[in-house]
Amino acid sequence: MAKDYRVLLYYKYTHIEDPGKFRDEHLEFCNNIGLKGRIIVGYEGINGTVSGTVEQTDQYKDFLHSLEGFEDVWFKVDEADGFTHPRMSVKFRNEIVTLHLENDFSPTETTGQYLSPQEFKEAILDDNTVILDTRNDYEYDLGHFRGAIRPDIKTFKELPQWIKDNEELFKDKKVAMYCTGGVRCEKFSGWMLREGISDQVGQLHGGIDTYGKDPEVQGEYWEGSMYVFDSRVSVPINHVNPTITGRDHFDGTPCDRYINCANPDCNRQTFMSEANEEKYLRSCSPECRRDKRNRYVIQHDLSEEEWEKRLNELGESLYDTEAV
Repeated sequence: MAKDYRVLLYYKYTHIEDPGKFRDEHLEFCNNIGLKGRIIVGYEGINGTVSGTVEQTDQYKDFLHSLEGFEDVWFKVDEADGFTHPRMSVKFRNEIVTLHLENDFSPTETTGQYLSPQEFKEAILDDNTVILDTRNDYEYDLGHFRGAIRPDIKTFKELPQWIKDNEELFKDKKVAMYCTGGVRCEKFSGWMLREGISDQVGQLHGGIDTYGKDPEVQGEYWEGSMYVFDSRVSVPINHVNPTITGRDHFDGTPCDRYINCANPDCNRQTFMSEANEEKYLRSCSPECRRDKRNRYVIQHDLSEEEWEKRLNELGESLYDTEAV
């Protein structure tokens, strides 16, 4: 049975003359129809994920397609149980994906070859092709393509330097890269071509999201789940032989449940079962469990006595700087 809500994932590289005005008009329309999500607008285009009822998302698609330069925007659509964002946000940024290149360029001028899901599947099996994950390390850890390179990066803007530091990985190789919906690869594949890292650079057209929905490949050779930047956190991709790649932070058992550490200064993305979330106060370390602003403690309204008791059960104490 079809669900009543939809999530739209989309982007478009195209010049926007007045992104400030575009942003304001966009936000007004989204608020008027009750849509929720996160949209980035810049001179180079738009990048967004929004959610709403079928009627709301259909209205939004019609609205964006009615704007000059956006007639061919490709929406990737998922069903959902409800809104996947708490509010509607439309913000201006100098870049719709942050790379901070010294010599910027537009993917409309230079970008890698588009690879269909079938072609990307073939690339995975090609020993002369390097499969490059352009996402952040915590996204990779939740799920990735078999044999893909895991860049040691926390943010996308770190990727160019990481590639330069590890250029030998790509010597005399073809490159096939991927990201969630395609927006990062549009830009980064062009950068790799421009830098001469490889003269054969391909990108998964439509990203991981499209690969998982393709009726022929059905997400085969994807391991784990796909990380998404909304309340769903993870989305299944492999419908042939799904696996779990994540491991619980505390006991190492298979786990694809990603949560943020309860210490607001840490906020580390951590694999944690429901049982261990309760046992360890949703905190990745003793220091985080003792933090005075621990969100788990506040949410569950633990008294200081109960807090200390829970820590004592772990061999720790609220009052010591070291575990007892």
